[in-house]
Amino acid sequence: MTEKSQTKTKETKAQKYVYAVGKRKTSIAQVRLFEDGKGEITINDKPINQYFKEKSHVETLLTPLKLVNMDKLVNLTVKVRGGGTNSQSEAIRHAIARALNELNADFRKTLKVAGFLKRDARIKERKKPGLKRARRAPQWQKR
Repeated sequence: MTEKSQTKTKETKAQKYVYAVGKRKTSIAQVRLFEDGKGEITINDKPINQYFKEKSHVETLLTPLKLVNMDKLVNLTVKVRGGGTNSQSEAIRHAIARALNELNADFRKTLKVAGFLKRDARIKERKKPGLKRARRAPQWQKR
C-alpha cells in the first residue's frame, strides 16, 4: 500500500517554505520548513524546549536536520496533534525528513538509509470480543 505524497512548496509574505505531513501511531504533524532561517523551531506556537520537556524528544526530531547539516540554516513551524510526546516527536521527525527530501532531492539517499522517510505504521490493535485486550484471553479456570 502506497501513501500519497503530502508535500508542497508555497510562498507566504515573501518567505518560501516547504510543507510536509508526518505520521506515527495516532500523531499527525504538519511542518513548514522555511529555507532562509537561523535554526528556530516552534511547535504549536511554543519554542521547542518549552513544548518538549525531555531532551531525548528534541534530539529525536532534530536528527534528520543534523544528518544533512541543515539544523542552523532553516526555520520550522510545526502543528502536531494526537498521541503522546514520543509519538509526536517521531511524527515531526517524519515530516521534517519529507520536507528536506522535497527541498533537495540529494538528501533522499541519506534520509532513506537512516529510515526517516518510511512511516512507522504500528498502531494499537483493537480489542476483540470475549478477550481482555486485543489478544489476552481471560485466565483459564478448571472448576
